Amino acid sequence: MAESDTPAEPTRRDFLLHAAGAFGVVGVAAAAWPFIDQMNPDASTRALASVEVDIAAVQPGQAITIMWRGKPVVIRNRTEKEVEEGKTVKLEELKDPLARNANADASADASDANRAAAGKENILVMTKVCTHLGCIPLDESGEFGGWFCPCHGSVYDTAGRIRKGPAPENLPIPPYAFLSDTKIRIG
Repeated sequence: MAESDTPAEPTRRDFLLHAAGAFGVVGVAAAAWPFIDQMNPDASTRALASVEVDIAAVQPGQAITIMWRGKPVVIRNRTEKEVEEGKTVKLEELKDPLARNANADASADASDANRAAAGKENILVMTKVCTHLGCIPLDESGEFGGWFCPCHGSVYDTAGRIRKGPAPENLPIPPYAFLSDTKIRIG
């Protein structure tokens, strides 16, 4: 067997080369970490990512407004009459045919069933920001008993669907889930 075919024993120089290279990689990673870590959202932003709301005190016909990600979100316990009125609206009468529900398929129609959670049709959760120019609509106002934006006259029904006025879309429904019968997590 030729002398060049045998593997050479590692020398002290090889060890020092590998150790110095590993030390350099660790040093670069330690120096880069503060720059990488500062790109993460701060704690106040992460805290707003989701919010849990107890709705036990919200009686039929009442609503509460909470802040989520800097936007007002209304949680309304609709009466049986409001739910029934919402179900009878024909989709052809609506300006916006889409549900705009983050919990449903993007192409879901704006029927009352697609605007509320299954089995909890009386509870409506939606962002209360007018889709025209970002104004805050007034509760229980307007021709359809839902929301009315006094700035430019947009009128929403009790399911948050745009019925009249310049607003192009229904009030959006944020991602939410029921944790229990009386507790909702938004976000």
